[in-house]
Amino acid sequence: MKANRARWPIATMARLLAVSTSGYYAWLVREPSAHACSDAQLLARIRTLHASSRGTYGAPRIHAQLAREGVHVGRKRVARLMRIAGLCGASRRRWPHTTRPRAGARRAPDLVQRHFSAGAANVLWVADATYIPTDEGFLYLAVVLDVFSRRIVGWAMSNHLYTELMLRALDMALLQRRPEGVIHHSDQGCQYTSIAFGRRCREAGVHPSMGTAGDAYDNAMCESFFGTLEAELLSREHFATHEQARRRLFSFLEGWYNVRRLHSSLGYHSPLEFENLHAKDQISSHCGLPTARQRHGRDRRPAAGPWTTRGLHGGSTVN
Repeated sequence: MKANRARWPIATMARLLAVSTSGYYAWLVREPSAHACSDAQLLARIRTLHASSRGTYGAPRIHAQLAREGVHVGRKRVARLMRIAGLCGASRRRWPHTTRPRAGARRAPDLVQRHFSAGAANVLWVADATYIPTDEGFLYLAVVLDVFSRRIVGWAMSNHLYTELMLRALDMALLQRRPEGVIHHSDQGCQYTSIAFGRRCREAGVHPSMGTAGDAYDNAMCESFFGTLEAELLSREHFATHEQARRRLFSFLEGWYNVRRLHSSLGYHSPLEFENLHAKDQISSHCGLPTARQRHGRDRRPAAGPWTTRGLHGGSTVN
């Protein structure tokens, strides 16, 4: 930049900068300031973190990751440097509607009432399905998400959208977590209102819950996950085959979303890290020691919603 300006007539540059000619010459040979050097070093680290997130992290998550590494800088400074470097996070677009209610189906009651919060793992799960476009046609993905930690605890992929797909996702969640009396919340899709799905829930002691038909807010947490999936993977990659899509989805769910991705709703922890932190807090509390949140004097988890499980767990409020 300085070299380009040096080609301009000296008098013109001095007049534009409102400085004397000698001052302009002094600026040309002056060494970068300490602040400019610090910005350059910080920007190099920001570029590395942005690349390691596959280009999905914006300023808030980059700032949180820097803080985890012991680099304490202002969030606005991070945003300014990213803006100058042309770095930005992944943004979301409108997600397509896929719910197909079955005429005359008996739906389960809505036990959640849009209050997506739980005080422990395996208390409330949300589930839904979506499609992944490929050159071989759509690949369908069904997921089960634990509200407490935002962790995907069960999933299944197939070239069809039958009830068997949702059953496989539920069975994976049951095998991994072995819950007792968990609430399974979904939309009124015909797969979730089917006789086979209801029978499997009764056998496993799962309490089904369903929102109203065609209302994304009644299953907002799962819709939020699909928005993240679309912004951070589907809108950035093209899949030629179902097998290629399967591999990338598996890598996204297990290698990125559950293990590494920082979630703002979890105090910028990954789901796995948040569950481990909660387990350590439970041990500390049982032993009479202060928990990590008490030691730091804050709890970044949002307060639990007022929904109750009356009739399911003795009328206790989940908080």
